[in-house]
Amino acid sequence: MAKLWCFLCAIILLQVSKAVISKREQVTTPPLPILPLPSFSQLKWQERELIMFLHFGVNTFTDSEWGTGKENPAIFNPVGLDANQWVNVAAEAGFSLMILTAKHHDGFCLWPSKYTDHSVASSPWKNGHGDVVQELVHAAKNHGGVDVGLYLSPWDRHDKRYGHDLEYNEYYLAQLQELLNKYGSIREIWFDGAKGSNVPNMSYYFSDWFSMVKELQTSINVFSDAGPDVRWVGNEMGFAGSTCWSTINRTSLSIGNGSIVDYLNTGDPKGTDWLPAECDVSIRKGWFWHKSESPKRLSILLDIYYNSVGRNCVLLFNVPPNSSGLISENDVQRLIEFRGAIDKIFSTNLAEKCSIRASSQRGGKDSDFGPENVLDGDHLWTYWTPKEEELEDNWIEFKCIDELRFNVIRIQEAIGLGQRIKQHEVYVDGKKVAKGTTVGHKRLHRLEEGVVKGQIVRIKILKSRAVPLISSIGLHYDPFWHPNKM
Repeated sequence: MAKLWCFLCAIILLQVSKAVISKREQVTTPPLPILPLPSFSQLKWQERELIMFLHFGVNTFTDSEWGTGKENPAIFNPVGLDANQWVNVAAEAGFSLMILTAKHHDGFCLWPSKYTDHSVASSPWKNGHGDVVQELVHAAKNHGGVDVGLYLSPWDRHDKRYGHDLEYNEYYLAQLQELLNKYGSIREIWFDGAKGSNVPNMSYYFSDWFSMVKELQTSINVFSDAGPDVRWVGNEMGFAGSTCWSTINRTSLSIGNGSIVDYLNTGDPKGTDWLPAECDVSIRKGWFWHKSESPKRLSILLDIYYNSVGRNCVLLFNVPPNSSGLISENDVQRLIEFRGAIDKIFSTNLAEKCSIRASSQRGGKDSDFGPENVLDGDHLWTYWTPKEEELEDNWIEFKCIDELRFNVIRIQEAIGLGQRIKQHEVYVDGKKVAKGTTVGHKRLHRLEEGVVKGQIVRIKILKSRAVPLISSIGLHYDPFWHPNKM
Protein backbone atom coordinates (compact mmCIF):
# COMPACT_ATOMS: atom_id res chain seq x y z
CA MET A 1 0.00 0.00 0.00
CA ALA A 2 2.84 2.36 0.84
CA LYS A 3 4.49 1.68 -2.50
CA LEU A 4 1.24 2.46 -4.31
CA TRP A 5 0.90 5.72 -2.39
CA CYS A 6 4.43 6.75 -3.28
CA PHE A 7 3.80 5.92 -6.91
CA LEU A 8 0.63 8.05 -7.00
CA CYS A 9 2.47 10.98 -5.36
CA ALA A 10 5.21 10.76 -7.94
CA ILE A 11 2.66 10.84 -10.76
CA ILE A 12 0.92 13.90 -9.25
CA LEU A 13 4.24 15.76 -8.76
CA LEU A 14 5.24 15.00 -12.34
CA GLN A 15 1.97 16.39 -13.69
CA VAL A 16 2.21 19.53 -11.54
CA SER A 17 5.80 20.19 -12.64
CA LYS A 18 4.78 19.72 -16.28
CA ALA A 19 2.02 22.27 -15.83
CA VAL A 20 4.43 24.76 -14.21
CA ILE A 21 7.02 24.25 -16.93
CA SER A 22 4.36 24.55 -19.60
CA LYS A 23 3.11 27.81 -18.11
CA ARG A 24 6.65 29.21 -17.95
CA GLU A 25 7.24 28.27 -21.55
CA GLN A 26 4.22 30.38 -22.48
CA VAL A 27 5.65 33.56 -20.90
CA THR A 28 6.70 35.87 -23.75
CA THR A 29 10.41 36.63 -23.84
CA PRO A 30 11.92 40.00 -24.79
CA PRO A 31 12.88 40.51 -28.44
CA LEU A 32 16.46 39.99 -29.52
CA PRO A 33 18.75 43.02 -29.25
CA ILE A 34 19.93 44.74 -32.40
CA LEU A 35 23.65 45.38 -32.45
CA PRO A 36 25.68 47.33 -31.56
CA LEU A 37 24.75 47.78 -27.90
CA PRO A 38 25.92 50.28 -25.27
CA SER A 39 28.20 49.19 -22.46
CA PHE A 40 27.10 49.54 -18.84
CA SER A 41 29.20 52.71 -18.42
CA GLN A 42 27.79 54.19 -21.65
CA LEU A 43 24.23 53.61 -20.42
CA LYS A 44 24.98 55.31 -17.11
CA TRP A 45 26.62 58.19 -18.99
CA GLN A 46 23.55 58.63 -21.24
CA GLU A 47 21.23 58.79 -18.27
CA ARG A 48 23.17 61.73 -16.84
CA GLU A 49 21.91 63.99 -19.67
CA LEU A 50 23.79 66.99 -18.20
CA ILE A 51 27.53 67.25 -17.48
CA MET A 52 29.36 70.38 -16.32
CA PHE A 53 32.67 71.50 -17.88
CA LEU A 54 35.00 73.68 -15.80
CA HIS A 55 37.50 75.68 -17.88
CA PHE A 56 39.92 77.10 -15.35
CA GLY A 57 43.63 77.94 -15.40
CA VAL A 58 46.06 80.74 -16.24
CA ASN A 59 43.72 81.98 -19.00
CA THR A 60 41.29 82.90 -16.23
CA PHE A 61 43.82 85.53 -15.11
CA THR A 62 44.97 86.77 -18.54
CA ASP A 63 41.56 87.34 -20.18
CA SER A 64 42.53 84.78 -22.84
CA GLU A 65 40.99 81.73 -24.49
CA TRP A 66 44.20 80.08 -25.70
CA GLY A 67 47.27 80.70 -23.58
CA THR A 68 50.72 81.06 -25.09
CA GLY A 69 52.52 78.63 -22.80
CA LYS A 70 54.78 81.48 -21.66
CA GLU A 71 52.60 82.62 -18.77
CA ASN A 72 54.30 83.05 -15.43
CA PRO A 73 52.74 80.65 -12.88
CA ALA A 74 52.79 83.57 -10.43
CA ILE A 75 49.63 84.95 -12.05
CA PHE A 76 47.61 81.97 -10.85
CA ASN A 77 46.23 82.89 -7.44
CA PRO A 78 42.51 82.16 -6.94
CA VAL A 79 42.47 83.25 -3.30
CA GLY A 80 38.78 82.45 -2.78
CA LEU A 81 38.75 79.07 -4.53
CA ASP A 82 35.97 76.90 -3.15
CA ALA A 83 35.38 73.61 -4.95
CA ASN A 84 32.50 72.91 -2.58
CA GLN A 85 30.70 75.87 -4.13
CA TRP A 86 31.32 74.43 -7.61
CA VAL A 87 29.90 71.06 -6.62
CA ASN A 88 26.90 72.52 -4.79
CA VAL A 89 26.03 74.69 -7.78
CA ALA A 90 26.34 71.73 -10.14
CA ALA A 91 24.22 69.43 -7.99
CA GLU A 92 21.47 72.01 -7.48
CA ALA A 93 21.33 72.53 -11.25
CA GLY A 94 21.04 68.79 -11.93
CA PHE A 95 24.59 67.97 -13.05
CA SER A 96 25.99 64.65 -11.81
CA LEU A 97 29.46 64.83 -13.42
CA MET A 98 32.00 67.68 -13.54
CA ILE A 99 34.94 67.68 -15.97
CA LEU A 100 37.89 69.92 -15.04
CA THR A 101 40.57 71.19 -17.43
CA ALA A 102 43.48 69.66 -15.52
CA LYS A 103 45.75 70.99 -18.27
CA HIS A 104 44.74 73.25 -21.16
CA HIS A 105 46.75 74.12 -24.29
CA ASP A 106 49.02 76.48 -22.34
CA GLY A 107 50.48 73.47 -20.52
CA PHE A 108 49.83 74.81 -16.99
CA CYS A 109 48.83 71.94 -14.69
CA LEU A 110 46.19 72.35 -11.99
CA TRP A 111 47.82 69.61 -9.94
CA PRO A 112 51.46 69.44 -8.74
CA SER A 113 52.80 67.11 -11.43
CA LYS A 114 56.25 65.76 -10.71
CA TYR A 115 57.05 65.90 -14.43
CA THR A 116 56.92 69.70 -14.84
CA ASP A 117 57.38 72.89 -12.82
CA HIS A 118 54.72 74.63 -14.90
CA SER A 119 51.96 73.96 -12.39
CA VAL A 120 50.20 75.12 -9.24
CA ALA A 121 53.37 74.14 -7.34
CA SER A 122 55.10 77.21 -8.82
CA SER A 123 52.20 79.57 -8.08
CA PRO A 124 51.57 81.73 -5.00
CA TRP A 125 48.21 80.02 -4.44
CA LYS A 126 48.44 78.25 -1.08
CA ASN A 127 52.17 78.97 -1.14
CA GLY A 128 52.66 76.40 -3.88
CA HIS A 129 50.95 73.62 -1.93
CA GLY A 130 47.57 73.77 -3.66
CA ASP A 131 45.98 71.11 -5.88
CA VAL A 132 42.82 72.07 -7.76
CA VAL A 133 42.17 68.51 -8.94
CA GLN A 134 42.33 67.21 -5.37
CA GLU A 135 40.04 69.98 -4.12
CA LEU A 136 37.40 69.08 -6.69
CA VAL A 137 37.70 65.36 -5.97
CA HIS A 138 37.33 65.95 -2.21
CA ALA A 139 34.36 68.27 -2.68
CA ALA A 140 32.58 65.81 -4.97
CA LYS A 141 33.23 62.91 -2.59
CA ASN A 142 32.00 64.87 0.43
CA HIS A 143 28.85 65.91 -1.38
CA GLY A 144 27.96 62.52 -2.84
CA GLY A 145 26.05 62.07 -6.07
CA VAL A 146 28.55 64.08 -8.16
CA ASP A 147 31.38 62.42 -10.08
CA VAL A 148 34.60 63.85 -11.53
CA GLY A 149 36.08 63.82 -15.02
CA LEU A 150 39.28 65.37 -16.40
CA TYR A 151 40.53 67.05 -19.56
CA LEU A 152 44.23 66.74 -20.35
CA SER A 153 45.07 68.76 -23.46
CA PRO A 154 47.22 66.88 -25.98
CA TRP A 155 48.46 70.18 -27.41
CA ASP A 156 50.99 71.73 -25.02
CA ARG A 157 52.38 75.16 -25.90
CA HIS A 158 54.77 75.21 -22.95
CA ASP A 159 56.59 71.91 -22.76
CA LYS A 160 59.75 71.70 -24.86
CA ARG A 161 59.16 68.00 -25.50
CA TYR A 162 56.18 68.90 -27.69
CA GLY A 163 57.09 68.16 -31.32
CA HIS A 164 59.30 65.22 -30.35
CA ASP A 165 57.04 62.22 -30.69
CA LEU A 166 58.64 59.74 -28.31
CA GLU A 167 59.58 62.19 -25.56
CA TYR A 168 56.25 64.02 -25.53
CA ASN A 169 54.11 60.86 -25.64
CA GLU A 170 56.11 59.48 -22.71
CA TYR A 171 55.49 62.76 -20.85
CA TYR A 172 51.79 62.73 -21.67
CA LEU A 173 51.36 59.09 -20.59
CA ALA A 174 53.25 59.81 -17.37
CA GLN A 175 50.77 62.60 -16.54
CA LEU A 176 47.83 60.36 -17.44
CA GLN A 177 49.12 57.81 -14.97
CA GLU A 178 49.48 60.48 -12.28
CA LEU A 179 45.90 61.65 -12.70
CA LEU A 180 44.29 58.22 -13.00
CA ASN A 181 46.28 56.64 -10.16
CA LYS A 182 46.22 59.45 -7.60
CA TYR A 183 42.70 60.85 -7.59
CA GLY A 184 40.39 57.87 -7.28
CA SER A 185 37.54 57.08 -9.63
CA ILE A 186 37.43 59.29 -12.73
CA ARG A 187 34.26 58.77 -14.80
CA GLU A 188 35.17 60.54 -18.04
CA ILE A 189 38.42 61.65 -19.62
CA TRP A 190 38.45 64.14 -22.45
CA PHE A 191 40.81 64.11 -25.43
CA ASP A 192 40.66 66.38 -28.46
CA GLY A 193 42.71 67.32 -31.49
CA ALA A 194 42.58 71.10 -31.04
CA LYS A 195 45.75 73.00 -31.93
CA GLY A 196 46.67 76.21 -33.68
CA SER A 197 48.34 76.77 -37.01
CA ASN A 198 52.12 76.78 -37.44
CA VAL A 199 52.70 74.38 -34.57
CA PRO A 200 55.33 71.60 -34.60
CA ASN A 201 54.30 68.35 -36.25
CA MET A 202 53.30 65.93 -33.54
CA SER A 203 51.97 62.38 -33.61
CA TYR A 204 49.82 61.53 -30.61
CA TYR A 205 49.88 57.86 -29.59
CA PHE A 206 46.13 57.79 -29.02
CA SER A 207 45.84 53.99 -29.02
CA ASP A 208 48.49 53.80 -26.29
CA TRP A 209 46.72 56.50 -24.30
CA PHE A 210 43.34 54.80 -24.57
CA SER A 211 44.77 51.43 -23.54
CA MET A 212 46.46 52.97 -20.51
CA VAL A 213 43.24 54.74 -19.48
CA LYS A 214 41.23 51.52 -19.65
CA GLU A 215 43.90 49.63 -17.72
CA LEU A 216 43.87 52.15 -14.88
CA GLN A 217 40.12 52.94 -14.75
CA THR A 218 37.78 50.17 -15.88
CA SER A 219 34.51 52.12 -15.53
CA ILE A 220 35.71 55.31 -17.24
CA ASN A 221 34.32 56.69 -20.51
CA VAL A 222 36.85 58.01 -23.00
CA PHE A 223 35.76 61.01 -25.09
CA SER A 224 37.32 62.05 -28.38
CA ASP A 225 36.37 62.65 -32.01
CA ALA A 226 36.81 58.90 -32.45
CA GLY A 227 35.65 57.58 -29.09
CA PRO A 228 36.13 54.81 -28.03
CA ASP A 229 33.20 55.46 -25.66
CA VAL A 230 31.82 58.93 -26.42
CA ARG A 231 32.17 60.99 -29.60
CA TRP A 232 32.20 64.72 -30.24
CA VAL A 233 29.04 66.04 -31.87
CA GLY A 234 31.04 68.00 -34.45
CA ASN A 235 30.45 71.60 -33.29
CA GLU A 236 30.69 73.78 -30.19
CA MET A 237 27.14 75.19 -30.41
CA GLY A 238 25.61 72.36 -28.39
CA PHE A 239 23.42 71.22 -31.30
CA ALA A 240 23.13 67.64 -32.56
CA GLY A 241 21.74 66.76 -35.96
CA SER A 242 17.96 66.40 -36.27
CA THR A 243 18.92 62.83 -37.13
CA CYS A 244 21.32 61.51 -34.52
CA TRP A 245 22.34 57.88 -34.25
CA SER A 246 24.36 56.58 -31.33
CA THR A 247 25.85 54.13 -33.81
CA ILE A 248 28.75 54.96 -36.11
CA ASN A 249 31.76 53.34 -37.79
CA ARG A 250 34.87 54.10 -35.76
CA THR A 251 37.04 53.05 -38.68
CA SER A 252 35.79 56.19 -40.50
CA LEU A 253 36.82 58.50 -37.65
CA SER A 254 40.07 60.21 -36.77
CA ILE A 255 40.84 62.81 -34.12
CA GLY A 256 41.21 66.38 -35.35
CA ASN A 257 39.80 65.63 -38.83
CA GLY A 258 37.55 68.55 -39.81
CA SER A 259 36.09 66.70 -42.79
CA ILE A 260 34.05 64.31 -40.62
CA VAL A 261 32.04 66.81 -38.56
CA ASP A 262 28.79 66.13 -40.43
CA TYR A 263 29.21 62.39 -39.92
CA LEU A 264 29.87 62.97 -36.23
CA ASN A 265 26.76 65.13 -36.01
CA THR A 266 24.36 62.51 -37.38
CA GLY A 267 25.96 59.13 -36.70
CA ASP A 268 25.22 56.15 -38.93
CA PRO A 269 22.26 53.72 -38.87
CA LYS A 270 24.59 51.08 -40.32
CA GLY A 271 27.36 51.83 -37.82
CA THR A 272 29.06 48.88 -36.19
CA ASP A 273 30.08 50.74 -33.01
CA TRP A 274 28.00 52.22 -30.20
CA LEU A 275 29.48 55.70 -29.84
CA PRO A 276 26.95 58.27 -28.59
CA ALA A 277 27.49 62.00 -29.06
CA GLU A 278 28.32 64.65 -26.47
CA CYS A 279 27.37 68.28 -27.19
CA ASP A 280 29.80 70.82 -25.73
CA VAL A 281 28.89 74.48 -25.35
CA SER A 282 29.61 77.28 -22.87
CA ILE A 283 27.18 79.27 -20.73
CA ARG A 284 29.05 82.37 -21.94
CA LYS A 285 30.53 83.39 -25.26
CA GLY A 286 33.99 82.20 -24.21
CA TRP A 287 35.15 78.99 -22.56
CA PHE A 288 37.20 80.71 -19.86
CA TRP A 289 35.85 83.38 -17.54
CA HIS A 290 36.06 86.96 -18.78
CA LYS A 291 34.89 89.90 -16.69
CA SER A 292 33.27 91.51 -19.73
CA GLU A 293 31.03 88.52 -20.53
CA SER A 294 27.63 87.52 -19.17
CA PRO A 295 25.72 84.24 -19.29
CA LYS A 296 23.48 83.49 -22.25
CA ARG A 297 19.75 84.11 -21.96
CA LEU A 298 17.49 81.36 -20.61
CA SER A 299 15.77 81.03 -23.99
CA ILE A 300 19.12 80.23 -25.62
CA LEU A 301 19.96 77.65 -22.96
CA LEU A 302 16.59 75.96 -23.51
CA ASP A 303 17.21 75.91 -27.27
CA ILE A 304 20.50 74.14 -26.57
CA TYR A 305 18.80 71.64 -24.26
CA TYR A 306 16.14 70.71 -26.81
CA ASN A 307 18.75 70.32 -29.54
CA SER A 308 21.16 68.22 -27.50
CA VAL A 309 19.44 66.17 -24.79
CA GLY A 310 16.31 66.32 -26.92
CA ARG A 311 18.22 64.81 -29.86
CA ASN A 312 19.67 61.73 -28.19
CA CYS A 313 22.82 63.36 -26.78
CA VAL A 314 24.36 64.37 -23.48
CA LEU A 315 24.93 68.10 -22.95
CA LEU A 316 28.39 69.10 -21.73
CA PHE A 317 27.77 72.58 -20.36
CA ASN A 318 30.78 74.78 -19.59
CA VAL A 319 30.55 77.01 -16.51
CA PRO A 320 33.96 78.67 -15.94
CA PRO A 321 35.07 79.66 -12.42
CA ASN A 322 36.25 83.26 -12.11
CA SER A 323 39.61 84.64 -10.97
CA SER A 324 38.52 84.42 -7.33
CA GLY A 325 38.03 80.69 -7.79
CA LEU A 326 34.23 80.76 -7.63
CA ILE A 327 31.43 80.29 -10.12
CA SER A 328 30.17 83.84 -10.67
CA GLU A 329 26.85 84.77 -9.12
CA ASN A 330 25.20 85.70 -12.42
CA ASP A 331 26.13 82.26 -13.78
CA VAL A 332 24.76 80.62 -10.63
CA GLN A 333 21.46 82.46 -11.00
CA ARG A 334 21.18 81.51 -14.67
CA LEU A 335 21.78 77.85 -13.80
CA ILE A 336 19.09 77.98 -11.11
CA GLU A 337 16.76 79.54 -13.65
CA PHE A 338 17.64 76.83 -16.19
CA ARG A 339 17.06 74.00 -13.71
CA GLY A 340 13.77 75.54 -12.62
CA ALA A 341 12.60 75.78 -16.23
CA ILE A 342 13.46 72.14 -16.98
CA ASP A 343 11.64 70.99 -13.85
CA LYS A 344 8.61 73.13 -14.62
CA ILE A 345 8.34 71.79 -18.17
CA PHE A 346 8.83 68.09 -17.48
CA SER A 347 7.49 67.54 -13.95
CA THR A 348 3.95 67.01 -15.26
CA ASN A 349 3.14 64.39 -17.89
CA LEU A 350 -0.32 65.01 -19.31
CA ALA A 351 -0.29 61.55 -20.92
CA GLU A 352 -0.85 60.06 -17.47
CA LYS A 353 -4.44 61.38 -17.60
CA CYS A 354 -5.20 59.34 -20.71
CA SER A 355 -6.28 55.86 -21.64
CA ILE A 356 -3.74 54.14 -23.85
CA ARG A 357 -3.82 51.57 -26.65
CA ALA A 358 -1.53 50.37 -29.41
CA SER A 359 -1.60 48.80 -32.87
CA SER A 360 -0.45 45.45 -31.42
CA GLN A 361 1.49 44.01 -28.51
CA ARG A 362 4.21 41.41 -28.44
CA GLY A 363 2.85 38.23 -26.83
CA GLY A 364 -0.72 39.52 -26.63
CA LYS A 365 -2.53 41.53 -23.99
CA ASP A 366 -1.29 39.43 -21.06
CA SER A 367 2.41 39.87 -21.84
CA ASP A 368 4.90 42.24 -20.17
CA PHE A 369 5.20 44.45 -23.28
CA GLY A 370 2.00 46.47 -23.18
CA PRO A 371 1.62 50.19 -23.97
CA GLU A 372 1.09 51.01 -20.28
CA ASN A 373 4.86 50.54 -19.80
CA VAL A 374 5.56 53.90 -21.45
CA LEU A 375 4.07 55.64 -18.40
CA ASP A 376 6.05 53.88 -15.67
CA GLY A 377 9.26 55.21 -14.14
CA ASP A 378 11.67 52.83 -15.89
CA HIS A 379 13.00 54.44 -19.07
CA LEU A 380 15.37 51.60 -19.97
CA TRP A 381 14.07 48.11 -19.30
CA THR A 382 10.29 48.26 -19.51
CA TYR A 383 8.73 49.17 -22.83
CA TRP A 384 5.92 48.74 -25.31
CA THR A 385 6.75 46.69 -28.36
CA PRO A 386 4.42 45.54 -31.15
CA LYS A 387 4.37 42.11 -32.73
CA GLU A 388 7.66 41.03 -34.27
CA GLU A 389 6.35 40.77 -37.81
CA GLU A 390 5.09 44.37 -37.84
CA LEU A 391 8.08 46.62 -38.54
CA GLU A 392 6.20 49.52 -40.17
CA ASP A 393 3.14 51.62 -39.39
CA ASN A 394 3.00 50.72 -35.72
CA TRP A 395 1.31 53.22 -33.46
CA ILE A 396 0.56 53.99 -29.84
CA GLU A 397 -2.37 56.24 -28.92
CA PHE A 398 -3.44 58.31 -25.93
CA LYS A 399 -7.09 59.32 -25.48
CA CYS A 400 -8.25 61.80 -22.87
CA ILE A 401 -11.81 62.72 -21.90
CA ASP A 402 -10.76 66.29 -21.20
CA GLU A 403 -9.01 68.41 -23.80
CA LEU A 404 -5.22 68.27 -23.63
CA ARG A 405 -3.10 71.40 -24.00
CA PHE A 406 0.63 70.90 -24.63
CA ASN A 407 3.55 71.97 -26.83
CA VAL A 408 6.25 69.37 -26.13
CA ILE A 409 6.24 65.67 -26.97
CA ARG A 410 8.82 63.36 -25.41
CA ILE A 411 9.62 59.91 -26.84
CA GLN A 412 12.26 57.50 -25.50
CA GLU A 413 13.57 54.16 -26.74
CA ALA A 414 14.78 51.21 -24.68
CA ILE A 415 18.33 51.69 -25.94
CA GLY A 416 19.68 48.86 -23.81
CA LEU A 417 18.51 46.62 -26.65
CA GLY A 418 19.81 48.91 -29.41
CA GLN A 419 18.68 52.05 -31.23
CA ARG A 420 15.95 51.24 -33.74
CA ILE A 421 13.53 53.95 -34.87
CA LYS A 422 14.28 55.56 -38.24
CA GLN A 423 11.12 57.59 -38.87
CA HIS A 424 8.11 58.65 -36.82
CA GLU A 425 5.19 61.10 -36.82
CA VAL A 426 2.85 62.57 -34.21
CA TYR A 427 -0.83 63.35 -34.76
CA VAL A 428 -3.31 65.24 -32.57
CA ASP A 429 -6.96 64.58 -33.40
CA GLY A 430 -5.86 63.34 -36.81
CA LYS A 431 -3.66 66.35 -37.64
CA LYS A 432 0.09 65.89 -38.01
CA VAL A 433 1.90 68.16 -35.54
CA ALA A 434 5.44 66.73 -35.58
CA LYS A 435 7.66 64.39 -37.54
CA GLY A 436 11.18 63.14 -37.13
CA THR A 437 13.72 60.46 -37.80
CA THR A 438 15.74 59.05 -34.89
CA VAL A 439 14.59 58.84 -31.26
CA GLY A 440 17.26 57.08 -29.19
CA HIS A 441 17.50 57.77 -25.46
CA LYS A 442 15.30 60.86 -25.74
CA ARG A 443 13.61 62.80 -28.52
CA LEU A 444 11.91 66.10 -27.67
CA HIS A 445 9.57 67.72 -30.16
CA ARG A 446 8.94 71.34 -29.22
CA LEU A 447 6.03 72.09 -31.52
CA GLU A 448 6.69 74.76 -34.13
CA GLU A 449 3.09 75.95 -34.09
CA GLY A 450 3.12 76.35 -30.32
CA VAL A 451 0.43 74.99 -28.05
CA VAL A 452 -1.91 72.39 -29.54
CA LYS A 453 -5.24 71.27 -28.13
CA GLY A 454 -6.90 67.92 -28.59
CA GLN A 455 -8.08 64.67 -27.05
CA ILE A 456 -6.36 61.97 -29.09
CA VAL A 457 -2.59 61.81 -29.58
CA ARG A 458 -1.19 59.10 -31.85
CA ILE A 459 2.52 58.43 -32.37
CA LYS A 460 3.27 56.44 -35.51
CA ILE A 461 6.50 54.50 -35.99
CA LEU A 462 6.89 54.45 -39.76
CA LYS A 463 10.32 52.87 -40.14
CA SER A 464 12.57 50.97 -37.79
CA ARG A 465 15.76 48.88 -37.93
CA ALA A 466 13.93 46.19 -35.96
CA VAL A 467 10.71 45.96 -33.98
CA PRO A 468 10.52 49.30 -32.05
CA LEU A 469 10.80 49.40 -28.26
CA ILE A 470 9.25 52.52 -26.72
CA SER A 471 10.21 52.94 -23.06
CA SER A 472 8.61 56.28 -22.24
CA ILE A 473 6.31 58.93 -23.71
CA GLY A 474 5.40 62.33 -22.31
CA LEU A 475 3.11 65.20 -23.25
CA HIS A 476 4.33 68.40 -21.63
CA TYR A 477 3.65 72.12 -21.52
CA ASP A 478 6.59 74.52 -21.91
CA PRO A 479 5.50 78.01 -20.74
CA PHE A 480 8.77 79.49 -22.03
CA TRP A 481 8.17 78.54 -25.66
CA HIS A 482 6.48 81.29 -27.71
CA PRO A 483 7.26 80.65 -31.41
CA ASN A 484 4.68 83.15 -32.63
CA LYS A 485 6.53 85.99 -30.85
CA MET A 486 9.91 85.16 -32.37
